[in-house]
Amino acid sequence: MTDSIDRIADIWGPLTPHARGTVWPARVDTHLEEGITPDSVDHWVQSACVLCSNGCGCDIAVKDGRMVGVRGRGGDVVNHGRLGPKGLYGSTPWASSPDRLTRPLVRRDGVLVESDWHTAMGKVVEMSKRLLDEKGPLSLGFYTSGQLFIEEYYALAVIGKACLGTPHMDGNTRLCTATAAASFKESFGADGQPGSYTDIEHCDAIFLFGHNMAETQTVLWTRILDRTRGPNPPTLVCVDPRRTRVADEAIRTGGVHLAAKVGTNLALMNALTRELFVNDWVDHEWVQEHTVGQQDLLKTVEHCTPEWAGEICGLDPADIRRAARIFGESDHVLSTVLQGFYQSHQATAASVAVNNLHLLRGQIGKVGSGVLQMNGQPTAQNNRECGADGDLPGFRNWDNAAHVQELADLWDVDASVIPHWAPPTNAMEIFRHAEEGTIGMLWVSATNPAVSMPQSARIRKILGGDQCFVVVQDLFMTETAQLADVVLPAAGWGEKTGTFTNVNRTVHLSEKAVEPPGEAKSDLEIFTLYAELMGFTDRSGRPLPSWRGPEEAFEAWKAATAGRPVDYTGLSYDKLRGPSGIPWPVNIRTAPDGTDRLYTDAVFPTHTDECETYGHDLLTGGAVTETEHRALAPAGRAFLKGCEWTPAHEVPSDEYPLLFTTGRTVYQFHTRTKTGRARRLNEAAPDAWVELSTEDAASLEVTEGDVVRVESPRGAIEVQARVGRVMKGAVFAPFHYGTWDLPDAKVDDPSRQANELTMTVWDPVSKQPYFKTAACRVVKVRDGHRPSPAPTTAASAPPRADVPPTRGGTPTSSVMLDPIPLYPNDPAQSPGAGRVAVLPEGDARTSEGDRS
Repeated sequence: MTDSIDRIADIWGPLTPHARGTVWPARVDTHLEEGITPDSVDHWVQSACVLCSNGCGCDIAVKDGRMVGVRGRGGDVVNHGRLGPKGLYGSTPWASSPDRLTRPLVRRDGVLVESDWHTAMGKVVEMSKRLLDEKGPLSLGFYTSGQLFIEEYYALAVIGKACLGTPHMDGNTRLCTATAAASFKESFGADGQPGSYTDIEHCDAIFLFGHNMAETQTVLWTRILDRTRGPNPPTLVCVDPRRTRVADEAIRTGGVHLAAKVGTNLALMNALTRELFVNDWVDHEWVQEHTVGQQDLLKTVEHCTPEWAGEICGLDPADIRRAARIFGESDHVLSTVLQGFYQSHQATAASVAVNNLHLLRGQIGKVGSGVLQMNGQPTAQNNRECGADGDLPGFRNWDNAAHVQELADLWDVDASVIPHWAPPTNAMEIFRHAEEGTIGMLWVSATNPAVSMPQSARIRKILGGDQCFVVVQDLFMTETAQLADVVLPAAGWGEKTGTFTNVNRTVHLSEKAVEPPGEAKSDLEIFTLYAELMGFTDRSGRPLPSWRGPEEAFEAWKAATAGRPVDYTGLSYDKLRGPSGIPWPVNIRTAPDGTDRLYTDAVFPTHTDECETYGHDLLTGGAVTETEHRALAPAGRAFLKGCEWTPAHEVPSDEYPLLFTTGRTVYQFHTRTKTGRARRLNEAAPDAWVELSTEDAASLEVTEGDVVRVESPRGAIEVQARVGRVMKGAVFAPFHYGTWDLPDAKVDDPSRQANELTMTVWDPVSKQPYFKTAACRVVKVRDGHRPSPAPTTAASAPPRADVPPTRGGTPTSSVMLDPIPLYPNDPAQSPGAGRVAVLPEGDARTSEGDRS
C-alpha cells in the first residue's frame, strides 16, 4: 500500500497497529523535492536523521550533486522505515540555502569580513599560543554540540585533554542531556541507556516523565501509538504541566495525566516511591541481591504521602495513587524521561527517582521493562562517550588514577597533562570564566549559545565583549557567529562521513553524499588542521592526533573503548554498511551483533575500580570519595538513592505571580539553523508565541492572538498569545526563536527569545541549568488581529475552533511492508509474527481525525 499524506498536518502518519509481543511493522516514508521522482534520483546514500535524538535510519537522495530528499530505511532497527516531519522536510533544504557560510571570516575594525583559511586559522593559532605562553591551558575553552560525529568529538577531546590540557570543555549537551548521564552514573555506576526501543513492543505500561514524545521524538511516538491502538495496548501515564498529545493518550488508555506544578517533580516522585513501599509493590528478593541503599531511600520518602505531594504539586492524591498502582501492578513497565525533568528543579534527584522505581520493582534489563533517560540531540550520547564535554573518553572516572593512566598510555602523553585534579568545568562556569576574561579564547562549534543558553542577554554580552577571543565554526551566520572574532565555515550532515549514536545506543554510519559548498570543511578537518598548525605531538614526537580521515579516527576511538562499558571494538565502517543500526556494546567475543538492552544479568558497573563516578549527594552535589564508595561495597549492585524535596529557587510572588517554562515545538529544532530554512517547517511554526491557560488568560483579559509582554527579573519578550492547554499558573514558550531571520531586528527591539527570561541556576549534580522554573508576569500590550503562530496540530492546539488548522503542502509517500526480522534474539521475531494488517484510512488515524 502506498499512501500520500500531508505530514505537516498529520505528524505521525498512517498507523500500523499490532499486538504486544509482535514485530513493529515497517512503513517506509519518502519525501523528494518537487519535480524529483524516485526514478530520477541519481543515487541514494546511507545515513540516519539528525533532527532529533531518535536516530532514524534513512537514505539521502542525490541528484546533480545536490541532496534532494530522503527516504526511511525499512530494515533499520530504530524506525523501521519511518521519518518524522523534521526528518522528511528539514533534512536537505538547508544545504542549498544561499546564505551558507562558504569562506572563513575574520573581524577587522569591528566588522566580520571574508578571508581565507590560512589567515583565519593563523589568528586562532596565534591567539592559542600566546595564551598558552602567558596564562597556560586554563585560558582556553571549548563549547561544542550534540550534533557532531564520533570522529569529530574524539578528535576534539584528544586536542583539549591530551594536547592542551584544559579542563574547560563542555557542550550544549549540558543544556539538554547532562542529567540523563548523571542519573545513570548515580544509579548504575556509568552512563548508557539500559532500555531499548524494542521494549515498547513488549511492555504493558509506559510512563513518560516530563517528556512530550509526540513532538520531540515523533517516530518513537508513532511506535507507541501502534501499540496503544492495537490489541493488548499498554497503559500510559504522563507527567507534564501541559495537556499534550501524550496526556491525551494517557487518558484514552485508562492511565493518568499528572499535571504537576512547575518545580515539584521530586515531590511527586517521592510520593510514587512511597506508594511502592506502602503497598508492597517491591521485588524484595531482587532488591536485596542487586541493590544497595533501600533503607535510606525508605527513610527519605516515608512521610511523602499522596496528600503531601498533592498539596505541593497541585494534584489530586487519588491520581497519584492511581499512577503508583499502574507502576506497581504492571509486569512490564517502560519509562522515558526528558527535559520536563532535566531542566527543572532538583533534576538529577527526580531522574534518579525514576531509576529507583524500576530497581524496586526489579524491572531493569528485562524484555519490556526498562528506562530511557532520553537525549534532546541526535549525537548527544557521543559527546558524553568521547569526552568532548566534561567527561573522560570511554566512561572513565576523573578521580580514578588508573583510568587517567589508561588514556595517557593510549595517547602517549604524561598523565599529568590530562586535567583531572578537579571536577571538569561545566558550560555555565565556562561562560562565567569567559565573562571574567580568565578564559581568553572560547571556541564554539556547531551550536548557538546566544539563543540557547539561559539569561541570553548576558551570554550575548560575554560573546561580544573584548575580554575573550571567540571562534565559531558553523554552517550559517548564527546569532553567535555574528559576535565572533573568527568564523569558520563547516560542512554539515550529508557533506561528510562519520558515525553517531542515538538514544538507545544504536550506532549508524552516515556517508558523504555531496561536496560541501565553497571552502567549507568538516569539523574533523578543522580540528586536525588546528592540531597540525599548533604542532601537537605525543611523547615520541609523533603528531597528535596521529589520524586524519574519519575511518582512521573511528578506529582510534574503538581503541579508547576497549574494556569499558561503552565498547565499540566489534564495529567497523564495513560492518555498519551492513545491518542498519547496531547498538553498543559490540565486541567480537560476547556481543558481535550488538546489545539490545543492558544489565540483563543484573550486574552493574558500580565496582569502585570500574565505575565512571563515585557518586554525589543528590541534594547538595557533594562528591562521594573513593574511600566512602569502597565502604559501600556495591560489587556490581545498583544504587537506590533518595533526596528530600525543596522549593525551587524562584517561586511566584505578588510581583511575578506565574511560572515560566520553555520547551519545543514539533516543527523546529533547536535554534532553527536548519529547520528555519525548510519552507514547510517554517510555515508551520514561523514565529514565537506564549501559551496561557484559559483561566489565566481570562483574568488578564487576553484572547487568542493578543500581543503580550512576558517579564521575569532578567528580561522580557513580546509575542502573541495562544490561549491553550497549559495548566493554570504556568506560561509556556518555545525556545527556538532568535533574530537571524529578522533582517531589521535591533538590539533594543522587543525580543522573541524565550531565554531572555530564564536564569543562571543549575542542578548541583548534573550542572544542567533550570529553564523551567522562572517566575514571570504577563501584561497585555495590544489586541491581536490574527491567531498566534502556534501550530494547531499538537500540544499548542487552541480550544477555539475558529483558528485555521496547520497544513503543509506537498504530500509525502508512505509504503507499508511486511515485518522485517531485526533482532535475532528477540522473541517477537518469530517467523510470521506481527504481520501487517493495514486498516482502512479512517481507522488508521487517531480518534481525533485530523489530529488538530
